[in-house]
Amino acid sequence: MGARTGARQPVLTVDRDQLMALIDYTSSVIYMRDADGRYLLVNREYERLFGLRREDIVGLTDHDLFPLPVADAFRENDLQALAGGVPIQMEEHAPGDDGVRTYLTVKWPLIDESGTPYAVAGISTDITERSRAEAALRDSEERFRLLAEHAQDIIFRFRLGSDPAMEYLSRAVEAITGFAAEDFYADPWLILNRVEPEDRPAFEQSWRTPRSGTITYRLRRRDGEVVWIEQRASAVIGADGQLVAVEGILRDVTERMAAERERAELEQQLRQSERLDSLGQLAGGIAHDFNNILAVISGYADMLIDELGEDHPSRPDAAGIKQAAARGAALTRQLLLFSRSEPSQAELLDLNAVASEMMRLLARTLGEDIELGTVLQPNLPPVVMDRSKLEQVVMNAVLNARAAMPSGGRLTISTRLEHDGGGSDQVCLAVTDTGCGMTPDVLARAFEPFFTTKGRGSGTGLGLATAYGVVTDAGGTITLESEPGRGTTLRVRLPAGAEDTSGVIPAAPAVAVHSGDGCRILVVEDEEQVRDIVCRLLRKAGYRVFAAPHPTEALRMCRDDGLEFDVLLTDVIMPGMSGTQLCAELRRDRPGLPVLFMSGYTSGPAPGGQEMPADAPLIRKPFEAQTLLNEVHRVVTERV
Repeated sequence: MGARTGARQPVLTVDRDQLMALIDYTSSVIYMRDADGRYLLVNREYERLFGLRREDIVGLTDHDLFPLPVADAFRENDLQALAGGVPIQMEEHAPGDDGVRTYLTVKWPLIDESGTPYAVAGISTDITERSRAEAALRDSEERFRLLAEHAQDIIFRFRLGSDPAMEYLSRAVEAITGFAAEDFYADPWLILNRVEPEDRPAFEQSWRTPRSGTITYRLRRRDGEVVWIEQRASAVIGADGQLVAVEGILRDVTERMAAERERAELEQQLRQSERLDSLGQLAGGIAHDFNNILAVISGYADMLIDELGEDHPSRPDAAGIKQAAARGAALTRQLLLFSRSEPSQAELLDLNAVASEMMRLLARTLGEDIELGTVLQPNLPPVVMDRSKLEQVVMNAVLNARAAMPSGGRLTISTRLEHDGGGSDQVCLAVTDTGCGMTPDVLARAFEPFFTTKGRGSGTGLGLATAYGVVTDAGGTITLESEPGRGTTLRVRLPAGAEDTSGVIPAAPAVAVHSGDGCRILVVEDEEQVRDIVCRLLRKAGYRVFAAPHPTEALRMCRDDGLEFDVLLTDVIMPGMSGTQLCAELRRDRPGLPVLFMSGYTSGPAPGGQEMPADAPLIRKPFEAQTLLNEVHRVVTERV
């Protein structure tokens, strides 16, 4: 046998110091942890990154060094390496000086002679900058992709100079203009020719200026429709400092422009409405105070007339005072109509009586150049409607007629009974003028809210939208008949209400003056003179009367003094607490307490948000003595 031709090379051994020197000079983080997660070894890069000495780290766990979520993630990855028995690779995240850092980590188990894993080793390489760059690149690519695919605006670049041409147009151009991009490439000046002539100078100037800017102009689409375009463009300057191109974005802002015009119109209407609301609140406040004064005057006049007797020479004077108070009440009623603060209360009305009673006021409103007349059919059946709302309809119609006759004319209020052939009669009230009339377009829009033929700042409209709602709510109809130069007739038709008067409070029969029979009335009224006259009228009629100047005192009288009474008669609007709130407080102890409200002004919900009870009637100031006694008697007989 021959001798061997080669000898085995000696095996080199590496001691611990050499191994540590090897791992200390790598830029990766190298570490080893036992099966319980305690550090056995870390390299110098680990010390540098986390600012700890290896002597301080050995024996600790990740939960001693890192926030709980980070430590939990590290431990979970260690357990996967120990359980799998083979190297695994993953990305891990750990806190660093400039935020969270990302590491590409390889972990593998260390296994003893029996095959049991006793530790895990790991090498982590910092890939934070690469990850951030990759993420930024992905985000950038996604943004540009979405911009290209979903941009609703036109992105363009137009070359200027001796050889002008459209160099680029995004695909949104066809949806906005109706022309394909190829049309603009073929004809460089197509876009200029589609701009409305009035806007072309500004458009051309925007493409010739070296400054960036935004303009808005009108452009006519291929189908002839005009759209508003907002252009945001910037100049491209060549090496020689000359303007070589313009590029930017074109956006369809047609809807926005329409919305801005509508908003401007609505703001104008709102300002007009706010002015009217302010005047209405002022008028309502004046009416409230004036009605209290008139209630006192009318009450004392009633007492004088009753005391003087039929043959007393001063009785006509007292009657004159009462008549003047009634005329004042009619004026405040018109103020409440203007302020729209009159509460709705359906009643049986004679249209002839309403028209006749309004004539004096209308004569002063219209002026001497308007001839005012009536044509009233006698013996009309009554209608069911709130009187103040009907007067509002008539007043609106009359004011419109006045505006249609600036040089004077004739206005006629007429009534008649109409038969529809089906057994249902309608009572018609018509307001006819000899004014300028309406064109068909105006006539078609006359009932629209805020529509007006007057100039800017001259009113919120014809008021016919409100009239339409009022008449419709009453079960009637309202129509207009008009021709240019032939005047206008407004007709209100209401069903005859003699047979169907459900929900209408009938007039109470006059009761005897001394009919109180000792019934106890608690009167709550903050106006001293009104409170005094009401109490005197009730005492004279035989009632036992207790008076309180405000709701707080009334509650004290009832709860502290143990006052017993049968009926509450209270004003609605008072300082501190409203009459409706007082009623609610007292009805907590006495749910069936009869209540009668009185007020010279109400506007929506009572102060404090307490609604007026449906079972409590309301009498309006100023009221006659007999009206007060009738209503009190009704409440006493029906509820006590």
